[in-house]
Amino acid sequence: MKASETKRPSLRTADLTVIAIAAALIAICAWISVPAAVPFTLQTFGVFFVLSLLGASRGALAILVYIFLGAIGIPVFSGFSGGMGVLLGNTGGYIVGFLLTALAYGGIVALLGKRLWTEILGLLLGLLLCYALGTAWFMAVYTRAKGAVSLGTVLSWCVFPFILPDLGKLALALFLSKRVSPALKGIHRS
Repeated sequence: MKASETKRPSLRTADLTVIAIAAALIAICAWISVPAAVPFTLQTFGVFFVLSLLGASRGALAILVYIFLGAIGIPVFSGFSGGMGVLLGNTGGYIVGFLLTALAYGGIVALLGKRLWTEILGLLLGLLLCYALGTAWFMAVYTRAKGAVSLGTVLSWCVFPFILPDLGKLALALFLSKRVSPALKGIHRS
């Protein structure tokens, strides 16, 4: 086989720029805290928006860059926090779970085509996987540090209060990505 026959798509400068901007957008969204009975950030909105706008591959790379920046100590996580302590802490599984969101989204869209309903399905499945990993992670870390905690308790702390806001963020992210997408036609690839 010739080298030209095994050519893989490469990232262009425009791709790298968009990925970096998308990682920064996720960080900015993580810093925005919406007061409520249980305060929440716009971090998941950023993840949904980036995946819908850039596609699964570049979106996953943006999420990976975001997690890497936080892991090395840059304060990109909620509350202007960063470092391995955050990732290895109680809620680190939810952050790592964003990669599962990207995988689920990419898998569904690749399998069924990129249409609004497949994007919704992919992001919902990804959100469920993110919740599952984050909840299991939370239970393991919390149990090791403070003692056993029930699944129901963790769900009531970390999932149930966020379901409706996350669904709203998903809808808003899809709406806005469809509005912004035409402006990125020159650099847009799935």
